[in-house]
Amino acid sequence: MDAVNQKDLKLCILGGGQLGKMLIEAASDWNIQCFVLDPDPHCSCAHLATEFTCGNFSDFDTVYNFCQKADKVTIEIEHVNAEALLLLQKEGKQIYPDPSALQIIQDKGKQKAFFEDNALPTSNFQIIETKDELLELLSEEKINFPFVQKSCKAGYDGKGVCVVRTKPDSRELLDGESVIEDLVEIDKELSVIAVRNSTGITLCFPPVEMEFHPTANLVEYLHAPAGISERHRQLAEDIAVKTVTAFQITGILAVEMFLTKKGEILINEVAPRPHNSGHHTIEANYVSQYQQLLRCIFDIPLGATELRSPAIMVNLLGEAGYQGEAKYYGLKECLSMQGVYVHLYGKKMTKPFRKMGHVTILAENISAAKEKAKFIKDTLKVIA
Repeated sequence: MDAVNQKDLKLCILGGGQLGKMLIEAASDWNIQCFVLDPDPHCSCAHLATEFTCGNFSDFDTVYNFCQKADKVTIEIEHVNAEALLLLQKEGKQIYPDPSALQIIQDKGKQKAFFEDNALPTSNFQIIETKDELLELLSEEKINFPFVQKSCKAGYDGKGVCVVRTKPDSRELLDGESVIEDLVEIDKELSVIAVRNSTGITLCFPPVEMEFHPTANLVEYLHAPAGISERHRQLAEDIAVKTVTAFQITGILAVEMFLTKKGEILINEVAPRPHNSGHHTIEANYVSQYQQLLRCIFDIPLGATELRSPAIMVNLLGEAGYQGEAKYYGLKECLSMQGVYVHLYGKKMTKPFRKMGHVTILAENISAAKEKAKFIKDTLKVIA
């Protein structure tokens, strides 16, 4: 039986948002020391980390120097300096995910090309260098309406995405290098979180179904399990396993997918870190996405991914028309309900549609969970 040396349980985390906060909470169960780097001194992790460093995680020197604190490094946001991580990896640091995979995922154009090169199903696309090039192709009718334009870099939480249905919408086109995709006729939006350890063993959390806010382009509700057929469930899990294997990632990979009106499943995009579509796993599954990531990082056997209970997750977004120090209206009423688990992210300031927390609702079936979710949505408001 191997002994665990407490001094070896150290982890550097690049990014101090809510994903880092929940990762630290999971790590605390095993006395793992977490060192966090984030540019915001008031970020969600600032007062939870073993040691917090205020600094720019996209700066080479800052990342390189910060990661000397531990031999194991992970991320909670993609937009970090991958070049520094590559050097650290060459020097013996263990980086999760592999920086070479991260470099591909950081660029949506490279992501799409990777899917194509590895025979992973995705929508038709082309990569455009400039806005002027796109306008020229449109004038020559070489791109058909409707389509979706995504910035190759720096897009996040609905930003950097433009849906173009008609020519007048072209005035809203994004600048810079971008991916142009066919606008898929979507039946459902799904997500599968795949897990892969250092020996290549893979598992999947059951597919979930996501409902998006109509204007903010953020997940508003999440249903677990997804309301899909057994055939589509198996297909979605198979695609997720093939994707995490193709990237050779040790850790977790959220694979967002479209179930089309034609019954196809296509990959939309991936995230090599904890993901909004896996928050419910803290209460609803035998092992959470955060625990699975830690198991991969510290070479602990993977845990069971099955659901213990049907669940719905509600994202708590800052209310429209409010900006300032956050106040939570209706919190006591929601916490008085059985099977309701409220997670607040510790963000001091709110603004319209900012992610301020989430609520997971467990029930005997999805219908019962939906009733509670509607009450939560109508009652719990983040204002200023």
